[in-house]
Amino acid sequence: MEALQNRGLTALRLILAFTLLSTTLHYAHNVIRAADYPQVEGISVGLAATLVVVAYVLFTTFGVLGYRDYLRGRYWRALAFLMVFSLSGLASLGHFLVAVPQIPAFWFATIYTDTAAALLLWAFVTWAATKLNRTSVPA
Repeated sequence: MEALQNRGLTALRLILAFTLLSTTLHYAHNVIRAADYPQVEGISVGLAATLVVVAYVLFTTFGVLGYRDYLRGRYWRALAFLMVFSLSGLASLGHFLVAVPQIPAFWFATIYTDTAAALLLWAFVTWAATKLNRTSVPA
């Protein structure tokens, strides 16, 4: 599993850093400027902001667990955690299910950087799973 430990770890660190930067910026803006985002009927702005904080903490916890397990060589478990973490980026597209956010361009762009980060994470997980399937490694 040398490829996963060497090349894979560097790629994972870069992807996780990009993902954390993007989601932290986007989710923080969602909390601070919650009223600027399209609202779901029946959910107050305060509740929406609270749900964003909870989601951020949960998703980030899965990312930390995935990274930790990857370092420990528990690759399949790590990849499962990382896939859950990737949902933090895909969830950002949920804004468009309600309406197009009327926010400054920089913050609008973070919706797409979150999505790009999620797709990069999916590509990494696919690559790592392919490597794992070629050799026999304990879960």
